[in-house]
Amino acid sequence: MQAATNLGMVAAVTSDPKAPPSPILSGPFLSGPVILAKGLTLALGEGEARVEILRGIDLQIGAGETVALLGPSGSGKSSLLAVLSGLERMSGGTLLVAGQDFAQLSEDGLAAARRGRIGIVLQAFHLLPTMTALENVATPLELAGADDAMDIARAQLEAVGLGHRLDHYPTQLSGGEQQRVAIARALAPAPRILFADEPTGNLDAANGAAVADLLFARADAAGATLVMVTHDEDLAHRCQRIVRLADGHIVSDDAPSGSAA
Repeated sequence: MQAATNLGMVAAVTSDPKAPPSPILSGPFLSGPVILAKGLTLALGEGEARVEILRGIDLQIGAGETVALLGPSGSGKSSLLAVLSGLERMSGGTLLVAGQDFAQLSEDGLAAARRGRIGIVLQAFHLLPTMTALENVATPLELAGADDAMDIARAQLEAVGLGHRLDHYPTQLSGGEQQRVAIARALAPAPRILFADEPTGNLDAANGAAVADLLFARADAAGATLVMVTHDEDLAHRCQRIVRLADGHIVSDDAPSGSAA
């Protein structure tokens, strides 16, 4: 059972676009980890229907790290990403993101903390079908009050190789191109943390490899911490760390074998 089935609807547009960004997240990162979770739990349902999804997660991620969350279906990896990114409320424990306690924030507070500070790329793209590629990237920027939203969006789409597809709608783009738009949208506000949930899961091998290359390159260029959920061992081994989950627990947290990291 996954708690993160509705992530796409809130990944691009927050529940309160006029809410000011969190003051802590607005400034430079504090020293130390950008993500610090201790005893993190997530449960759904009540009584006999209660299901424990995350069971006491301890995790620390530093600025600029690339981290893969790896595990079988139902292991809790997508739910963990949802909680770390503020899309799902934790049930217990503590969670600090860039020095701010997510457990103490309201839904609007979490939305304000995400906006412009956290980028999210999802497996199913979640582009708005009635908007062009340019509009899909620019709209969250406009909602955040950016005066140069169109210029930023155009530059981001050019950076992912879609400068010639600005005026195309999602149905006129291939799966790989749609995911490139999603990457451009996630990185357009210059987030400090980029979360990706199975970013190549809906793509064939060739397009998946190209999107993976682009995701790592763009995150590196932005200086963003990258936290990625995947089933793909090869993709996970491109990260500096692999955090393996099973049954809601972290079972290992290591550099990939053969890595110099």
